[in-house]
Amino acid sequence: MSKRTSDQNLILRPFLPVMNTTTPTGLHHLTAIASDPQQNVDFYTGLLGLRLVKKTVNFDDPSAYHLYYGDETGTPGSIVTFFYWPGLDARGRVGAGQNTAIVFSAPSGSLAFWQEHLRRHHVSAELRTRFGETVLAFADPDGIPVELVEVSDDARTGWQAHARIPAGHALRGLHTAELTVRSPHATEKLLTATMGYRLVKREGNRARFEAASGGGSGHYIDVIADAVLAPGLGGAGTIHHIAWSVPDDATQLAMQIRLQAAGYSVSDVRDRQYFHSIYYREPGGILFEIATATPGFPVDEPVGSLGTALKLPVQFERARSEIERLLPPIKVTQ
Repeated sequence: MSKRTSDQNLILRPFLPVMNTTTPTGLHHLTAIASDPQQNVDFYTGLLGLRLVKKTVNFDDPSAYHLYYGDETGTPGSIVTFFYWPGLDARGRVGAGQNTAIVFSAPSGSLAFWQEHLRRHHVSAELRTRFGETVLAFADPDGIPVELVEVSDDARTGWQAHARIPAGHALRGLHTAELTVRSPHATEKLLTATMGYRLVKREGNRARFEAASGGGSGHYIDVIADAVLAPGLGGAGTIHHIAWSVPDDATQLAMQIRLQAAGYSVSDVRDRQYFHSIYYREPGGILFEIATATPGFPVDEPVGSLGTALKLPVQFERARSEIERLLPPIKVTQ
């Protein structure tokens, strides 16, 4: 969605129980805002070893880059994306009413490698423990918190063709997402009563929920309650929205109807070429998207060359020369 998109009003109604399993299966992607596209590419591909799977533009505002990173094919749950607007000088502030960290799953025994790898590249990191997990926490060049969580049972392979990241240490995808809100109760009710998630554990002011289908890493969501944290401000260095994955258009339509019945203002279906999307805001102010798992990123270029060419939706092809002139060139080095 465009940075110009206005907030949608949220009307609370009694929460309706989930009566079937047509609910999100887990995370699809997170989208954040970068201040420098080449710096962003260098960090997420060169340092963290993700694959640039799509180089395109914001479908609501073609003046902005939209860069997608993930595993070999951009599998839902592995994807982190970034907007970049040339000339955007506004810096954001990470705070309440936002998704406040990008959290990746790392193989068991790999954090020593990642700690040394980050140190060699002058990235300060610290070890933490949460829910019995070992977490390596640092920040990307724009100050967005990033965490690597050591996970023993994540069967995903990640992107293993990176020259400087051994396959045994490759990041597997998103582990969870962190939603920080002033008051968690209405957010938690949305997750459990309407979106089908179930509470699996609490620790301090953090609660972890898992999709109805289960699945561990990539299927979690953490809600953090912080009544005194300053509200977040959108801009470079913040996470713009979180997208949940559903398998198909029919499930998305069922979710749209369920959310509307629960009193949420939900957008119409938007065709993002690689998936279809609907949008709404949760009670704490965070923008939610529900995205389909299909058709996927190889729909307009072969898997072997994903992310190598600027791909534009058909309505913007006539303006390709002007778009390419405005967007700075980027280069992927791995």
